[in-house]
Amino acid sequence: MFEVILNATSMFNHGNVRMPLSIDRALRWFIVTPDMHRVHHSVEDYETNTNFGFNLPWWDCLLGTYRDQPRMGHKDMTIGLRDFRDTKRCIMLHGMLAIPFIGKITEYTINRRTWGKGQ
Repeated sequence: MFEVILNATSMFNHGNVRMPLSIDRALRWFIVTPDMHRVHHSVEDYETNTNFGFNLPWWDCLLGTYRDQPRMGHKDMTIGLRDFRDTKRCIMLHGMLAIPFIGKITEYTINRRTWGKGQ
């Protein structure tokens, strides 16, 4: 039963659903909402490294990885991975499965809060 609940919350917050802001704010106290989790899928590192949770919002709040909204707003936010923008590679399953094996290993900073001018 627990797995069903986790799966349902993951499907909910990965849904492309828009709720009234007042409802979204109320639900964020108890469950991760689509607007909250969407920030995690941003192409910008300082947003990707936030809002990891998909069921309980408290973990991100406790661990300092919570971000209320994307800097550019939800409508202007780009979703995806900066280094993988080629639709030929990202639209087909075999291309997506190859992505972890492409390129070189680099640093991955969690919760980086500094950025340069213009970001």
